[in-house]
Amino acid sequence: MHATKIILIAFSFLFFSCGNKKTNSEVKTETNTEKETPITFKNKGHKLVYNTVQKTGNYQILAAKKDVVYTYSYQTPDGKTDISTEKYIFDGELSYGAYTKHERTLTDLKGKVEQGYDGNEYWLKNNGEIITDSAALKKVAFNRPTNFYWFCMIQKLLDPSVQYQYINEQTIEGTVYDVVKITFDGSNNKPKDIYQVYINKETKMIDQFLFTVMDFEKSDPLLMQLKYENIEGILIPTQRKYKASNWDAEVTDAPWIQVNWTNIKFNNGLQKEMFKK
Repeated sequence: MHATKIILIAFSFLFFSCGNKKTNSEVKTETNTEKETPITFKNKGHKLVYNTVQKTGNYQILAAKKDVVYTYSYQTPDGKTDISTEKYIFDGELSYGAYTKHERTLTDLKGKVEQGYDGNEYWLKNNGEIITDSAALKKVAFNRPTNFYWFCMIQKLLDPSVQYQYINEQTIEGTVYDVVKITFDGSNNKPKDIYQVYINKETKMIDQFLFTVMDFEKSDPLLMQLKYENIEGILIPTQRKYKASNWDAEVTDAPWIQVNWTNIKFNNGLQKEMFKK
């Protein structure tokens, strides 16, 4: 029960082109300007993740769509729900969320809650009034980049700061996976999250992954399972569910936390001014 409460607290603020096969360690990837940049794989794990990203659609393809608007819903096993309209501009990672229901996020506020990041600062409004409470803004500073990262996570697994370690081959319920550990370089001493992705050997897709939430000192992993939808040529994990696990990806019969993205639309002509408070 205590572990469940930790998970719910930590996540009340969350939620959220094909390459040619080569025979050596150097391949070329196309950017949205059709320029080719050579890439040298760091190791086997890096190559596996790269192939996955080419299957889903890489970040250049995503960024070429300029922006996205979608409906985000998050429901805990007790039925409490968050529903928001999320808007992002990929250039600068600008982020906005308008919550029509927030039974898990900033529950002390009543009515419409808006939060955003304009490229320089995080801000919060309640029924149109600016909120300056530092504790509430700290939650926004976690929630905005987290929601943006979840949406772009598969593509951002090729960011330069990412380190890869091939763990092993594992069979789960008849499906064979390549398991790759993901860690992140950083300039500060702040603890970094750890991801462990399970790449389906047949489809090359990430069916599930383990992750920590060090911002909330949650070093025991959670297991996220994914289902994808093709949106304008990009495979987006629109259906997600997660709960407590261990590093062998084992789970109990406890209920899942459900996260869904719907009504996804790219290239809406969003302007940066829309993200200012």
